[in-house]
Amino acid sequence: MKILLLAAILLFTTNLFSQDTLTRKDFATVQKFLDMNFTESEIDSMYITVRNNVREIKKMHGYSLGNNVPMSLVHSPLLPGMKFNMVQKSVKWNLPFAIDLPKNKNDLAFYSILQLASLIKNKKITSVELTRFFINRLKKYDDTLQSVIFVTSEIAMLQAAQADKEIAAGKYRGPLHGIPYGLKDLFAVRGTNTTWGAAPYKEQTIDEDAYVYTKLKESGAVLIAKFTLGALAMGDYWYGGRTKNPWNLKFGSSGSSAGSTAATVAGLIPFAIGTETLGSIISPASTCGATGLRPTFGSISRSGAMTLSWSMDKAGPICRSAEDAAVVFYYLHGTDGKDASAVNMPFNYTGKTDVSKLKIAYAKNYFSRKDTMGNEQAVLEAFRKAGAQLIPVDFPDSGHFNFNMTGIILNAEAAAAFDEFTRTDLDDKMTRQGRGDWPNSFRASRFIPAVDYINANRHRYLLMQKMNDFMSQYDVVICPTFTGSQLRITNLTGHPAISLPTGFNKNKLPTSITLVGKLYDEATLLAVAKAYQQTTQWEDMHPEMFK
Repeated sequence: MKILLLAAILLFTTNLFSQDTLTRKDFATVQKFLDMNFTESEIDSMYITVRNNVREIKKMHGYSLGNNVPMSLVHSPLLPGMKFNMVQKSVKWNLPFAIDLPKNKNDLAFYSILQLASLIKNKKITSVELTRFFINRLKKYDDTLQSVIFVTSEIAMLQAAQADKEIAAGKYRGPLHGIPYGLKDLFAVRGTNTTWGAAPYKEQTIDEDAYVYTKLKESGAVLIAKFTLGALAMGDYWYGGRTKNPWNLKFGSSGSSAGSTAATVAGLIPFAIGTETLGSIISPASTCGATGLRPTFGSISRSGAMTLSWSMDKAGPICRSAEDAAVVFYYLHGTDGKDASAVNMPFNYTGKTDVSKLKIAYAKNYFSRKDTMGNEQAVLEAFRKAGAQLIPVDFPDSGHFNFNMTGIILNAEAAAAFDEFTRTDLDDKMTRQGRGDWPNSFRASRFIPAVDYINANRHRYLLMQKMNDFMSQYDVVICPTFTGSQLRITNLTGHPAISLPTGFNKNKLPTSITLVGKLYDEATLLAVAKAYQQTTQWEDMHPEMFK
């Protein structure tokens, strides 16, 4: 067993040794990283085997692995015995009819998707006109927010013209037909650069169309921009600067879906697509006051997207309301068969729910803390006024799982996804090199033993059982967004969550609440989120400087 463990650590520490320089004395140093204690005789027995392992690892390094090559191991949030309704019913979107163009054209920037769809379907505005309007806003405020990597004007005008032609001919595809949107720039689109927000990849082109782009193209939506992301999907610092918070430009937008969120909140785009591995939709949505949906792991195929973590990456819509998020998710959910973790699950959304008949809980172990005595408490009151019988519960984030399971799993997978990036010193070209940035994290993660990565995932299985036992009792659980371990736990277990704006703090920056749902039950989660937003006005408030 000890032999296998030392061989495993060398899979991550190949740069430390070579087969010509490895000595028995090196084992005394290495075993500290393994939490092991080998005897001299054990080291003597292992020596030849480990040298042979290093030789084979060096051979393996001679074969290139692109970021798009997946693991043969496939993660799923499903546990044995789970059953789901697999019938997709027809979803009807009720477009408001009495929608007219605003007297102040700038107000058009904050129309909902269904309002814009009504204007287009009823021929009160063309897709070309709407697209030009949003492209002009992107160009006007690009320097202000630093949210845009590039505007896809040529693609946009072609797609908008095609949408107008089809609609004129009576071929209306649905509420996204002719609606402009933007992508986080880690999704591949043929004919564009896909920079991943990182200096070493500024000129990268990928001859592939990402699944999310393909699905939105099929819906008739119009791609007008690729948005900033924190370099290699961390934070809000990218190679061109820092994406700003539209409510106060002295602050960042958070990330890593930085540009997608800031641009949506500022009305530079009706909606955008982001990704989350550990907070990259929820955090910027909370920080900027967006409605950000992080769907169930595997509910949207990630093909054509940059990989950070095969078992934790998720794609989802960033919008200004839950209703908008429901529309976008409807057209995105599913798989193209290229992402082994992705599945086709039904999304039977009606947008109508009686919260008094649902089991809606709130995490009282989070709400009892001093930092949740403001806008979070008002959320509970809003639900009660809407008729919800709120159930106080303890969110399961204590006990056996009080170690950084997320760090072990995420960092090991990320380091593997960017293996050559580290070994070839491409990481030296990154603009940020601090202890908390990816270059250092990738290097340090070479010292995570493979055995411990595997065992962390076994602990994760126990966590999934615990979380699913908990969630089986409730339809939705209300949680303060950043209190406790909810964000880490649900990203590990794959449960869907949505961040909703709830007002402002003393610094006049947005606050939020997070609703957590059952696996693949985005329909209920979004309906409850919509019910909350119907009792409040926060999603209808927009930053003054962009009106």
